[in-house]
Amino acid sequence: MKSLRILLVINSPPLPFGKADARWYYVLLQGLIERGHHVTIFAVCNTLEDIAKSQALFPAPEYDLRCYLIPKENKGLMAKIKTIQQPYSYVFSPELRQDLAAELAKPYDILHLEQLWSGWLGLEHREKAIVNIHYLFSLDGTFEDHKSLETRLRKFFTYRAEQKLLRAFPRIMTLSARLSKHIKAVNPQAQIYTVPLGIDFSLYPFAEQKQINPQPIVGLIGSFNWTPSYTAAERLLTRLWPEIKRRVPHAKLQIVGLSAQDTLAKFTDIEDLEIYQDVPDTLPYFANMDVMLYAPISGSGMKVKVMEAFALGTPVVTTYEGVEGIPAGDGVHAGICDDDQGLIERTVELLNNSSLQQQRRVKARELLEEYCSPQVTVDQIEGIYQEISDSQQSSFYQTTNNQVNLR
Repeated sequence: MKSLRILLVINSPPLPFGKADARWYYVLLQGLIERGHHVTIFAVCNTLEDIAKSQALFPAPEYDLRCYLIPKENKGLMAKIKTIQQPYSYVFSPELRQDLAAELAKPYDILHLEQLWSGWLGLEHREKAIVNIHYLFSLDGTFEDHKSLETRLRKFFTYRAEQKLLRAFPRIMTLSARLSKHIKAVNPQAQIYTVPLGIDFSLYPFAEQKQINPQPIVGLIGSFNWTPSYTAAERLLTRLWPEIKRRVPHAKLQIVGLSAQDTLAKFTDIEDLEIYQDVPDTLPYFANMDVMLYAPISGSGMKVKVMEAFALGTPVVTTYEGVEGIPAGDGVHAGICDDDQGLIERTVELLNNSSLQQQRRVKARELLEEYCSPQVTVDQIEGIYQEISDSQQSSFYQTTNNQVNLR
């Protein structure tokens, strides 16, 4: 494939162990540069520390990585109007917008916008744009449990904005068939592509044999300020763990991740429960678990923590939404079921059968390597870029021929 000029907007710095989406940005950025494309990256960052880490990992001039802090909250009238008009656009600083506009004024081939809200930056450049949708608030039910006026207004403006952006773009990429089907119903004219998140397996060591804990551990790792992960924790603590503990009395439970202690404080008196908040590295906790039990009430898109468990060889029990975007089979790669009793049965079975744990972990890692490797996923991205580039050339030649015929 010929070298392309690509403008890439990402909502997190491309750190391999940063936010969930950052793992994909790390793979995507490396893959595109290795293939000879000229990429300018506009990255939204939360801290100066993230900027320093990102620039050290992707130094100039080899990489054209531009990092921008999220602006401080502005509570003025104009900011509120902007939020109503373009929800969640506040993360894009004036400097980012200005620099992106300057690059858009020059020759380029592709405008690649990661995450739906980046779409606000590409509305006037749709002919060369592709927007990658990781999840949708309207599918996740993010606002359903809150009835305040403020929350109802946020829900209204958020869902309206989702619909507007989904209808605006002629080319949309998603992580799963479920997202693609939903978006096709919203925008039947769009060309929709389904491409899984890529994962760099060199970052996830896989032990051929897993150490067996004398006291088996059921675990859950996630960001618990995100609705799907919180509902998974609440379901585990209130509906699943009591019966698992009754049937495997010597088992213990670990919950690990962002805001875990703060959001789950009311559950701390549960027997044999350990909560670890904001740990610097989750990999040792994955490695120590006998089963990761992740059962969200709802949640669209691919679940990075499930992918990481597969990659590291941690046996997983989850729902069908938990493996959304991954062609995993129940009883082959994981225990997969939507009802409480089925989730409990599959967890207890794994806790009591170390050979079954070994079979699952090997099969899950093999599946992920086949389906989500950087080679496979970036190949698909390049194919989409080629279609966009070809369509632009075809449009140019058609316009040129029409002008000639009119003379």
